[in-house]
Amino acid sequence: MKEFLQMMKRYVAPYTGYLGGAVILNIFSAIFNIFSFSLIIPILQILFELDSTVYQFVPWDSADMGMKDILVNNMYYYVTVVIGKYGASNTLLLLGGFFGVMTLLKTGCYFGSSAIMVPLRTGIVRDIRTQVYNKMMSLPLGFFSQERKGDIIARMSGDVGEIEYSITSSLDMLIKNPILIVFYFATLLVTSWQLTLFTILVVPVMAWAISAVGKKLKRESLEAQSKWSDTMSQLEETLGGLRIIKAFNAEDRMKERFLKTSNELKKATSKVAIRQALAHPVSEFLGTIMIMIVLWFGGTLILGNSSPIDAPTFIFFMVILYSVLNPLKELARAGYNIPRGLASMERVDKIMKAENPIVEKKDAREIKSFEDKIIFNNVSFSYEDGKEVLHNINLTVPKGKTVALVGQSGSGKSTLVDLIPRYRDTSLGNITIDGTDLKDLKISSLRGLIGNVNQEAILFNDTIFNNIAFGVENATMEQVVEAAKIANAHDFIMEKEEGYQTNIGDRGGKLSGGQRQRISIARAILKNPPILILDEATSALDTESERLVQEALDRLTSTRTTIAIAHRLSTIKNADEICVMQDGVIVERGRHEELIALNGYYKKLNDMQAL
Repeated sequence: MKEFLQMMKRYVAPYTGYLGGAVILNIFSAIFNIFSFSLIIPILQILFELDSTVYQFVPWDSADMGMKDILVNNMYYYVTVVIGKYGASNTLLLLGGFFGVMTLLKTGCYFGSSAIMVPLRTGIVRDIRTQVYNKMMSLPLGFFSQERKGDIIARMSGDVGEIEYSITSSLDMLIKNPILIVFYFATLLVTSWQLTLFTILVVPVMAWAISAVGKKLKRESLEAQSKWSDTMSQLEETLGGLRIIKAFNAEDRMKERFLKTSNELKKATSKVAIRQALAHPVSEFLGTIMIMIVLWFGGTLILGNSSPIDAPTFIFFMVILYSVLNPLKELARAGYNIPRGLASMERVDKIMKAENPIVEKKDAREIKSFEDKIIFNNVSFSYEDGKEVLHNINLTVPKGKTVALVGQSGSGKSTLVDLIPRYRDTSLGNITIDGTDLKDLKISSLRGLIGNVNQEAILFNDTIFNNIAFGVENATMEQVVEAAKIANAHDFIMEKEEGYQTNIGDRGGKLSGGQRQRISIARAILKNPPILILDEATSALDTESERLVQEALDRLTSTRTTIAIAHRLSTIKNADEICVMQDGVIVERGRHEELIALNGYYKKLNDMQAL
């Protein structure tokens, strides 16, 4: 319960008005309910002529009787007056009508209390989902290299949905039922404190049995949500790798793998469902046992002529006692649901509480332009596990020059360029831009100076116009068209039926690889950054597409400072400096002709590609 209260404290604060309204309406609902049930006593006495007492009106401020006795006496007095005036049958009708009005008011308040909780419940879920998304946007790329995309999707969908079902849906019960229980037990105490005390002695046994059933629910729910994440991860991998799966005739293997994961999920969710299904029968059985024990005890007192209450009042007591059972059972059900939601909240909090090592200083400066050079000073980088990827890198990138990085896969090229926009931070050494350490600059202004064109063109399921204008506010059609022309993209765009308003599908799936890359280049051109990072921008293209993309890149890089990662050496022959990387170290550097003359690793790479 402590975890639940902490979660509520985090998310309920903006909705305290709704919470207060629900509490007030539930209090009125309980009061109207008790008043309606209190009519049972005079109704029974009239029907069976059980009371021959002649009642006299007692002043409300009388000191001879307690308020409870005055209230009961005067109520009976008014009933006898109405019977004497209109007859027993009409009095029953009148009491029945009053009973109906009380019930209408009770149910109206009950509906109002539930309806007023809907904005709170949906708002909390909205807030959690939004906060998780915003947190994901702020986390560094390194976080997502350690997490499976399917697992993150599962937390955003399945886990947040579970929180909505099991926790926020329990909020109504957690507000309503304690109020009903307090009011009902207060009524029981006023009616007969002896019977109420006997009842209270039975309740702890019921509570213990319910807690014993729900003890392992949170652990089993964690396991079930973990299996759900495995299923979502496999689905995401399958959708992303369908071409390879079909190419290798691996459909049956993937089906077996998915079936195995689904069976594990079925087994885990079955455990949770069975334990949860046990909640209602257990509480129903224990409630019935409690009613039977109290009925036996109270009936024995009445039959023995030593009862503190008469038979109609005892029936009223039993009706109220039975009314207590329903909120107790709903409270027990919330006790089962909440551990499931807390298990999901624990998984969501793995994202929410993830530490972001990329920290912006409070006094970080804006940087408006790039004027001189970027310098790497003795830069080293290691992952959290201690594995060193870059070692003692010293490199200067002057404004307007092109620096190329080449080397085998895993040599640290991509990690090196990731340090410039601070997707990762250096472990040792520092990087300066125009003499200012990157860590002293505002991250958004730093990244505003940098444009990226990657090997895999990252596009969105939107129109061509919106993909080119992505990140550039208030871009005009003329600006987008101009950027597309420079990127050799305008002609193929105009061949589309809807032109720039053509939707390109998921990840640009309706376009060819060369077309996607040219859209990506047009996006970089429109942003017009002074610093450009090219990460193997042409390595995945056919010869014709590569020629068109390379022409676009030449136009793009001619007036910019460029850092290019390349496997095809032909694309960086004209670079001002080529750095050859091996195992996280720059082993050779110079222009193309100088490196060939060295007859070292670069010469070997060049000869292999020429061959």
